[in-house]
Amino acid sequence: MERWNHKVRVALLSYRSKPHCGGQGVYVRHLSRELALLGHQVEIFSGQPYPELDQSAIDAGVTLTKVPSLGLYDEPDPFRTPRPSEFRDWIDALEVGAMWTASFGEPLTFSLRVARLLADRRDDFDIVHDNQCLGYGLLQIQKQGYPLIATIHHPITRDRSLAVKAAKGWRKVSAWRWHSFLRMQGRVSRRIPELLTVSRSSEVDIRKAFDIEAGRITTIPLGVDTAIFRPEAAQARVPGRVVCVASADAPLKGVSYLLEAIAKLSAERDVELTLVSKLDPDGPSAKMIDDLAISSRVRVVSGLEDSEMAELLASAEVACVPSLYEGFSLPAVEAMSCGTPLVATHAGAIPEVVGTDGRSATLVPPRDSERLAQAIGALLDDESARAAMGVAARERVEDRYSWAAVAAKTAAHYETVLARVDREGAKPRGVTMDSEKGSHAHS
Repeated sequence: MERWNHKVRVALLSYRSKPHCGGQGVYVRHLSRELALLGHQVEIFSGQPYPELDQSAIDAGVTLTKVPSLGLYDEPDPFRTPRPSEFRDWIDALEVGAMWTASFGEPLTFSLRVARLLADRRDDFDIVHDNQCLGYGLLQIQKQGYPLIATIHHPITRDRSLAVKAAKGWRKVSAWRWHSFLRMQGRVSRRIPELLTVSRSSEVDIRKAFDIEAGRITTIPLGVDTAIFRPEAAQARVPGRVVCVASADAPLKGVSYLLEAIAKLSAERDVELTLVSKLDPDGPSAKMIDDLAISSRVRVVSGLEDSEMAELLASAEVACVPSLYEGFSLPAVEAMSCGTPLVATHAGAIPEVVGTDGRSATLVPPRDSERLAQAIGALLDDESARAAMGVAARERVEDRYSWAAVAAKTAAHYETVLARVDREGAKPRGVTMDSEKGSHAHS
């Protein structure tokens, strides 16, 4: 351990790093900064969308190496077929082939590209930290001699189950095929020596979904920037404003149940929902807004900077997280940090994160628009209850969730891993299954 009580050189991998919405991108941006501020050296390897590094992170020495994909799912032309001149190598062909067969290939192709980049850089890094890519290329990185850990925010098996359930007819097969990378992620996760996750709930789900043995997963909760996400004493809250942040227009986020609740509430009071999400104009959420005739009650925004998100949350009388499952829920913690009363579902890690005593949030069953409407309405009607909940929520965040603490715990785990490598050599501690030997060039 003593050998590693100094600067650790970290290669931080993230196949997508959406900077302002979605747990994975936020994790990379803040963790890299705080690790660097602790004196460690961090180089991020990321596919599109790339993280936006804070100036303080750049000043502390965080660097970004872009690992571009073909951008096959990017607007304004998602699922496009690239021109022949765009193909750079066989990995690009693999990425296109995955798309043509209705599979999501980015975790695999990103991992293979990074393995190639790291092949001749063994002397530059002490440890490689993967952020939920879990592609077969990580096994190549392991063979190159790098100590390796990975963070799994939650098992995407949950997303797949809900997507398949929500799909109709032949689209069920398509939804299942899209998530075929999960077989690869399960195999790779069983062979990575050290795994991190963000909640006890996620730890249980990951062990079950990927058949991970006990003792291989360490839980380190996520954080929030309490200097940005804070109550605004000088800013009046907008009467009747409800804010919901949904990183994806997907069944997992439970937006449909909140829309039904807003429709119920709007029949009896002046209420306004600001939905921070990027909705598909032809998707189910947009259609539901029209079908419920609540377009005048719903405002959809996206692409907000942290300061804009914090200002919006601090302007709301109530925030809502209607998810059917969460591995952690940064939107819940950000709302709490702003002192905004919260209504959330009793789903996944949410109770663990927000507390179950009713002081920091009101919890309701998932998939229950009636209970959502009742809980939101009760808070809108009770100013003193909102004030008390906002104070308790802020206190809970200050006590438990800071990025500085996340980085310190993560760095301590790096040192534990490196000390073990010193004792045992670089031999992977992960489980190798006979059925997993051989080629891993397909998902």
